[in-house]
Amino acid sequence: MKTLSTCALCVLALAACSDGKNVDNALGVRALYGYPDYPYYPPEGPSRGTLLQKPPELRGVVTAASLLFQIGTEANRQLLLLGASPVCDIAVYHLQYATVGGTDEPTAASGALMVPTGADARCTGARPALLYAHGTTSDRAYDISNLQNEDNTEGILLAAFFATQGYIVVAPNYAGYDTSTLPYHPFLVADQQSKDMVDALVAARSALPVAEASSTTDSGRLFVTGYSQGGHVAMATQRALQEAGVTVTAAAPMSGPYALAAFADAVFNGQVNAGAPTYMTMLATAYQKVYGNIYAAPEDLFEARYASGIEGLLPSLTPRSDLVAQGKLPATALFSTTPPDPSYADITPATQPANLAPVFATGFGTDNLATNAFRQSYLTDQRLNLDGGWPTITTGVAAATPGLPLRQALKQNDLRNWIPTTPTLLCGGNLDPAVFWLNTQLMQGYWESTAPTAPVDVLDVDSVISGGEPYDDLKGRFVLAKAVIAASAVADGATDGGERAVIEAYHTTLVAPFCIAAASRFFGSI
Repeated sequence: MKTLSTCALCVLALAACSDGKNVDNALGVRALYGYPDYPYYPPEGPSRGTLLQKPPELRGVVTAASLLFQIGTEANRQLLLLGASPVCDIAVYHLQYATVGGTDEPTAASGALMVPTGADARCTGARPALLYAHGTTSDRAYDISNLQNEDNTEGILLAAFFATQGYIVVAPNYAGYDTSTLPYHPFLVADQQSKDMVDALVAARSALPVAEASSTTDSGRLFVTGYSQGGHVAMATQRALQEAGVTVTAAAPMSGPYALAAFADAVFNGQVNAGAPTYMTMLATAYQKVYGNIYAAPEDLFEARYASGIEGLLPSLTPRSDLVAQGKLPATALFSTTPPDPSYADITPATQPANLAPVFATGFGTDNLATNAFRQSYLTDQRLNLDGGWPTITTGVAAATPGLPLRQALKQNDLRNWIPTTPTLLCGGNLDPAVFWLNTQLMQGYWESTAPTAPVDVLDVDSVISGGEPYDDLKGRFVLAKAVIAASAVADGATDGGERAVIEAYHTTLVAPFCIAAASRFFGSI
C-alpha cells in the first residue's frame, strides 16, 4: 500500500509546534524536499496542503445564542440533552486547498474551518484542533461549511459539540465534492483519503490566526474523528499520522467500515446493507479509477441497464431519488432474487441475524444493480480464500491471497493491520443496518489480540446499561430516542410497533449524534 506523503506531514509537524503561528506550506516543502523534484506536482503547481485562497472565505460568524436557537428546534433537541449547549461563538470559513486524487494526480478540495471565539476562557487563546471526516453522501455539491443548510446535520453537530466548546474544527468535503475539480471521489481509498485529511489540516493551520478570531491560536493538540465512511477515513488518518511520527492526542472513529474485506464478504453472502446500491457504485467505480482492474468493462459488474455512464454517476448534482426515477440506479436492490447457483438460495437473501433480515431482503429484486455472474465470481473466490474474521473468526484479518481484484482492493483498504499508540474510542450501535457492527467487533478483537500500547474504549450506544460506566446516561437517552421514533411511527399508522422506522433512522438520526456526544466527552477526558 502507498504511504502518506512525508512533505505534508513534515509541514504538519512544524505547524503543530508553531503555537498557532502561520506556516507557509509551499515554501516549507520547497525548502525541505528540494521542490520541484518532489514527484506529486509539476514545478508550477501548488504543493500538497497549500491554502489556495488566503485568507479563506468567511461564511459567517455564528453566535452561541443563534446556534442554541437553531439546535433547539424539534429536529435537534436531542443535542441539548446530550450536553451540547453552546459556549463559544464561531467564525466559519470555507477552505480550498491542494491535495491529490486516488492515483496521486494533483487536484484541489475544499472543507470547513470553524474557529471559536468569545469572552469565555474556553473560546480563546491556544485551542486544540479537531479533524473530522464526514459520512457518505451522493451529493456532489456537498459543503460541510454551509451551516445555513438545514440538511447539513454533520456540520451542525460539529459546530455544537466541538467548535462551540472551544475546538478549532477542520472538516474536509473530500476530493470530488463541492468546488473540487476531480471528476470522481476516491471512496474508501484509505491512502488518498488520509492524504486529503492531512492536507486540509495543513491548509487550515496555515490560515491561523484568522481576523474574526485573532486571539485564537492552535495549541498543537490534535483530535481525529469521523462517522460512517468518515469512521474509516478517520482511522486511516490516525494510522497514517502515527506511522509518520505525528502525534495525535486521541481519536474516535465511529461506525466505520474498518474491516472492509469482511464487511463486503458478508454483503455478497446475502447480508446486504441498507444503501448498498449507492455504496457499491461509489466503491467499485472508485477502485476501478485507482487500481484499474476491478472489471474489464462496467457490464462485467453492473447490469446492462445501469452500466452506461455509471462510472461518472456518483457523486452527482442530481438527487439520488431522481437518478432512481430516471432508471440510472435501483432503489434498494443490489442483487437478483434469482441466486447465481441453486446452492446459494439460502443466502438470496440471508436470513440471519434475524433482526436485520428485513434489511437484507430489500437488497434483492428484479431491478438489481450487480450481475449474477459477478456475484458468483466473488462468492467462488470468497470460499477459496476465507477472511479470518468472517464467517468465523480465525486469524482475525483479511484473506491472505484473495484472487478477485475487488477482494484484493478491499484487503488493501482494510484497516485490520495496525495498532494505535494513542487513546482511541470506537463507537457505534449493534443493530446498524448500513455499516454492520461486525466492523467494530473485528477491529476491537484484532487490537485486543495484538496488545495495543494505548487504551481502546468500545461503546455500543444500543447496549444494556450495566451501571457505573461513563456513557450509561447516553445509553439511557438512546433508548428514549428509539422509543420516540417508534411511537411517532405508530401514531402515523405503523403496524409493526415502529420497528421499521427505528431501523431506517438508526445509522444517521439515532447513532450519529450519540456517538459524536460520546467522542466529545472522551476527548474532554484526555
